[in-house]
Amino acid sequence: MPFILPKLHIKIPGWVGSFPVRYPEPIDTPEKRMEVAIGLSLENVKRKNAFGQPGGPFGAVVFDENGRLIAPGVNRVMAENSSVLHAEIVALMLAQKKLGTFDLSFGGTRSLALYTSTEPCAMCVGAVCWSGIEHLVCGADSRDAEAVGFDEGPRHPDWIREVEARGIRVTTGLCRKEAAAVLRTYVAEGGIIYNAGGHSPNRG
Repeated sequence: MPFILPKLHIKIPGWVGSFPVRYPEPIDTPEKRMEVAIGLSLENVKRKNAFGQPGGPFGAVVFDENGRLIAPGVNRVMAENSSVLHAEIVALMLAQKKLGTFDLSFGGTRSLALYTSTEPCAMCVGAVCWSGIEHLVCGADSRDAEAVGFDEGPRHPDWIREVEARGIRVTTGLCRKEAAAVLRTYVAEGGIIYNAGGHSPNRG
């Protein structure tokens, strides 16, 4: 008798698709693009589930060279019972599906950027390296995430240099204050710190 595998279907909340409509395109400055990622993270916190639990406080967006939004992503770890569904992963997956390629650089001919409300964890750093994006832009940093109890995992101490060695530009601390405030809001709203010390599903 064959082993019956469960169907794998990732549910993305409908509001995620309509959220970027609030922003005119192209979005012409890095600060405004980060505003979209932070806005997604905050909205994910506000959109509580049937048990009154807020969604993970992380948002990410892939933009093209002209500041046009390719794909948004929010944390779906607890909602989908999947430790890999960090906001960065969701945004990259949706961008790759939308553009029909696993290589978002299109063989080095395009320069897409990933904006993320918080620096990527160990897993997401790896995903960024394989995605084909040309520029990674981060809001809150790992100290902000760790300050409220999240765990970045076994990330290389000099991860920025390692990522840039692969030809990916890295910008950190853009709108850090606003992004870090969402992390604190999540805790104030009763959000679960679901990877304290690595004993429960990852963050991001």
